[in-house]
Amino acid sequence: MVKDKTCIRWFEDLSSNDIGIAGGKNASLGEMIRTLKDEGVRVPGGFAITIDAYWEFLDANDMTKKIQSLLAKLAKDRGSLIEVGNAIRRLFVVAKFPAATGKQIQQAYAELCRRCNDPEVDVAVRSSATAEDLPEASFAGQQETFLNVTGEYELLEACRRCYASLFTNRALTYRQEKGFDHMEVGLSIGVQKMVRSDRAGAGVAFSLDTETGFPDTVLIDAAWGLGETVVKGTVNPDEYMVFKPLLDRKNLKPIIKKSLGTKEKKMVYAPRGRGTTRVVNTRQIERHSYVLKDEEILLLARWTTLIEKHYGKPMDIEWAKDGDTGELFVVQARPETVHFRRKAGSLKTYRLKGKGRKLLSGLAVGEAIASGKVCLMESVDQIRYFRDGSVLVTGMTDPDWVPIMKRAAGIVTDHGGRTCHAAIVSRELGVPTIVGTHNATAILNDGQEITIACCEGEDGAIYEGLLEYETTDVDITNVPETRTRIMLNIGSPTEALRWWQLPSQGIGLARMEFIISSIIKVHPMALVRFDELEDEEARRQIEELTQDYEDITEYFVEHLTRGIGRIAASQYPEPVIVRMSDFKTNEYADLIGGRQFEPKESNPMLGFRGAARYYSKRYRDGFALECRAIKRVREELGLDNVIIMIPFCRTVEEADRVLDVLKDNGLKQGKNGLQVYVMCEIPSNVILAEQFAQRFDGFSIGSNDLTQLILGVDRDSAELSHLFDERNEAVKKMISDLIATAHKVDCKVGICGQAPSDYPEFAAFLVEAGIDSISLNPDSVVGVKRLVSEVEQKMHDA
Repeated sequence: MVKDKTCIRWFEDLSSNDIGIAGGKNASLGEMIRTLKDEGVRVPGGFAITIDAYWEFLDANDMTKKIQSLLAKLAKDRGSLIEVGNAIRRLFVVAKFPAATGKQIQQAYAELCRRCNDPEVDVAVRSSATAEDLPEASFAGQQETFLNVTGEYELLEACRRCYASLFTNRALTYRQEKGFDHMEVGLSIGVQKMVRSDRAGAGVAFSLDTETGFPDTVLIDAAWGLGETVVKGTVNPDEYMVFKPLLDRKNLKPIIKKSLGTKEKKMVYAPRGRGTTRVVNTRQIERHSYVLKDEEILLLARWTTLIEKHYGKPMDIEWAKDGDTGELFVVQARPETVHFRRKAGSLKTYRLKGKGRKLLSGLAVGEAIASGKVCLMESVDQIRYFRDGSVLVTGMTDPDWVPIMKRAAGIVTDHGGRTCHAAIVSRELGVPTIVGTHNATAILNDGQEITIACCEGEDGAIYEGLLEYETTDVDITNVPETRTRIMLNIGSPTEALRWWQLPSQGIGLARMEFIISSIIKVHPMALVRFDELEDEEARRQIEELTQDYEDITEYFVEHLTRGIGRIAASQYPEPVIVRMSDFKTNEYADLIGGRQFEPKESNPMLGFRGAARYYSKRYRDGFALECRAIKRVREELGLDNVIIMIPFCRTVEEADRVLDVLKDNGLKQGKNGLQVYVMCEIPSNVILAEQFAQRFDGFSIGSNDLTQLILGVDRDSAELSHLFDERNEAVKKMISDLIATAHKVDCKVGICGQAPSDYPEFAAFLVEAGIDSISLNPDSVVGVKRLVSEVEQKMHDA
């Protein structure tokens, strides 16, 4: 009986071996307090009401047979899920704790009050089930949590409701799907001192990138107030990403992403007598401010990394910041479930074969594509009307939506971030999802045919109509090693993280143009000379984009820094060659505010582009912003694997001028290991290869431009397409001569054009010519690497 043994275990007396006593959540809290306190990880104190107390509660109220009888009706389809769930929960609401159990809970609460020096300390009351927070099943949000509970009476009431939540409709459905016996799952309750995050902020952190599984990052979501808004997806939170391998270097700030969420609402304590919590609108200043300072982001990332290291597996944690003390706390930690179960050895890719009209966008969850008719739903009360195979469109989801989420072709929500309930469950179910669209429920119509694409970057797109798409499986097992370095061509930061598992050895071409055109969107000179900008609409757009920056040029530098940072992190410590901007003047002009700062040219391909811009008065100040970003990536983020590459450098004299400009901007070649490469895409680069090699650390052949200029063929001309061929003997001779000349002076040569991907015989030629590296589009890497290995073996055997 309970009177003969304690039903209370303080967190500090629990460990991960005590799941059978206190459930997964409480056991994890105890484990962290016992083992990570000395590492500086703060976990709020509290106690667990053991699982034995749950069984005693059932026995004392003669509930076991009653529950079994109701569950039998459900199993035989003689009772609806809603009716059975309601009936079971009513049993708990009217039941009472055995006197001995109730007394022990009251005594433990009194002791917690004493420890906290508060006569009625505010606590969180959370479930901790035996089959909860396990690597193979997340049980995300299946049971209820009660916040800001004060006083003995309220505590006992919250505990009864906690027990009842073991039999919510969603919990019954989830256990049934996962094969857990309802009556074999016991429930412990955690009673934990509240962190006053209602006066600061809270959120979630994962010890990997939730979309790609990239293991070297910590992903943090943050919102003002209590963390329930982040978990439930009722707000679009801030998002931060930190590169783990450099966290130990205290002089660095390896934050590779900071995205400001809208955070329109927050959950705070309710006034006494009006419930426990309430949701209020945030102030304007809160919506335009980050919840966490950089130092706090880094501290949370270090804690997340320590927790992951201790448990030996990827982790999902909840954190909170106390607004009274300014201290951060970890309030929960559980294993990450999606990537833990994912099999290694193959990658599945998706590609749209056509394009429809883009209706709206949000945060992509997963990397797949889905299409179907919209099923627009305002509340969970409407789920019985859901049409299987439809795309669920709603404001947000909670665990009550799970029964239909698994029947949906795709999911779209107005609110939420990558760590909210909709995102976590849809990943687990493998359902393509786009969250945080802001207004999908207002724009999309019930029955409308749409396609949702999560394969185009971190922003998922929703297109009109049922678009065709294709899938490809890439086998990455048993890929041979090669002498020739096989590298990637990468444009977007999200793309770089997506392909981290490929057997590549760095990035041979990182194009910053994607970051500038798709993320920054503003012409750098329009920021530098904003006071001179005449276009009123451009001024309005720039003011809106840069409203959170005192120095508006910092908007450009910060976004470029973090974009390049994510690309460089994906391959660290392998080299990542970043090409400085290489827009043509017509492309620069299309950026916001760009037309005023670009000349009109009849042939932009051969005009004011590449190296010529960097020392020109017309663009030199814009190039300085690019240099600030590169310097920050290498010296503040610590990603010193970044190599600079100069495009379209026409003469040796131009090379000297560009190197001087780099030096003037704090990027001196050779300092801190900085290497500077040059694109070889002009015949003069080959003819004067030895002189260029004396100035640069390496060449990267741009085979498209080089072919066009050697053969005098416009590569965009349909009429001359039959003449454009990188395999032409003149092109191959130029490449062979370049490699031979460069190697005489120990200068490296790589190629970053499309030809090795398209023509196996051209890849073989490059290997036989002795090229040092071949940089490819990601989907070509495995096939070309196998081909290169065969060629190298034949050369060796010969």
